[in-house]
Amino acid sequence: MTRSTPLLDQQVSFGTQSASDIAAIGAEEGSVLVIPVGSIEQHGEHLPVMTDTLLANSVAIAAAKRVVDDIPVLVTPSVRPGYSPHHLSFGGTLSASFEALLNLLRDTANTGLSNGFDALVLVNGHGGNTPLINAAVSEIGATHSETEILGLTYFELVADLVEKVRQSDVGGMAHGGEFETSMMLHLFPELVDTEEMPATYWDEHYDLGGKDLVSGGPLSVYRTFDEYSDSGAVGDPSLADESTGKQLFDGTTQALADLLTEVHEQNID
Repeated sequence: MTRSTPLLDQQVSFGTQSASDIAAIGAEEGSVLVIPVGSIEQHGEHLPVMTDTLLANSVAIAAAKRVVDDIPVLVTPSVRPGYSPHHLSFGGTLSASFEALLNLLRDTANTGLSNGFDALVLVNGHGGNTPLINAAVSEIGATHSETEILGLTYFELVADLVEKVRQSDVGGMAHGGEFETSMMLHLFPELVDTEEMPATYWDEHYDLGGKDLVSGGPLSVYRTFDEYSDSGAVGDPSLADESTGKQLFDGTTQALADLLTEVHEQNID
């Protein structure tokens, strides 16, 4: 059965509002604007290239829906593509330069905040965007001293939960692995090819390097993805299931909803 989460929601989506409605929501005390940031990149043979965008968008919308009755919040359309030069060797990837994407995030934030919002939260769904999100928070924050600017990567919100629900060993919840495939099976099962899941566990030979989606190390190492995997997927998608995906989705959306409430409360005069 198809259970796709819509990319838009009439209650919380910026794109479904009129301009005057957006201005009215932005003018409310403690209003929060959420910008999901995704990517268009290969995810092996079993997942679509829009996976990161679909998941970041779904988490942002679901979190906003949890709190919209209590706080003024809107979620913009997702920003994509992302910063994905390390995926280009497999094809199926749309990427842009770091500078172009930073400018896009800055311009999107500047124009969105012109509607009067008191805070902005960037919700990232692609690990390769993390330095970009950090830079954007600083760049946008420097020019909006009266507005609180925040950013996060959604799957980092549930590191403790991951240890409770995962079936794979460390290295199995990486790019297109158990985590993302489980989330996609819960939200967009019709887009997952469960018959074609070749993947390789993440094996970074530097001990200080990353080991998993939620187990990053302090050392940054540049490698193209064909150095990690013949298929482009890294992890163990064969252990993914819808039940795990639901737990991960509920955990991430609740954690983000709690943050949105905190941001709202911090920005009430």
